[in-house]
Amino acid sequence: MGDPTQQVHDWEPGIAPSGLFWTIPVAHGSIKADPRRGKARFHVPHVKVGDYHDFFNSISGGTPIPSHVGFDVKWAGGGSPVHLRDETFTFEGDFVPGPATIRFVASDDKSGVTYRSVAEGQYNPTLEQGGAGDPAVGTEQNGRFFV
Repeated sequence: MGDPTQQVHDWEPGIAPSGLFWTIPVAHGSIKADPRRGKARFHVPHVKVGDYHDFFNSISGGTPIPSHVGFDVKWAGGGSPVHLRDETFTFEGDFVPGPATIRFVASDDKSGVTYRSVAEGQYNPTLEQGGAGDPAVGTEQNGRFFV
C-alpha cells in the first residue's frame, strides 16, 4: 500500500452490517468459463458503488459520492495444461495458462469524472518475472473436498 494521504478515490460497495466488505452479488451471466481451453470472462459493465475517497474514510463509515464502476476481465488460454497437487495445503487442480487482460472504468456521478484503464502496457507477470505465475483457468478441489 502506498501513502494513504495520497489516495484520491476508493470505489467500492461499502461494508455490509454483517461485516462483509468489497463483495457484491453479480448477475448469473456475468461469468463464463471454459476450463478445458483456459478461457474465461468476468464482465460486469455497470455497478453502483460509492467513492469513499480513501480506505480510512470507508472503514470509518464515511459518506461516499455516488459512483459507478465496470470491468471486463478476459483469460485467453492457449498454454499447455498444468496439473498441480499440494498435499500440505490440500489443493489439487488442472489449469490452462494464457494471457489475461483487464478493462476497468470508474465514474463519479456528481462531477462526471471518468477514469479508464489503458490496454497498452498490460502484461502478465510470470514466476520468472517475480510474479505469482501465468494467469490460468481451470478446475480445483481443496479443503475437505481434497481426495
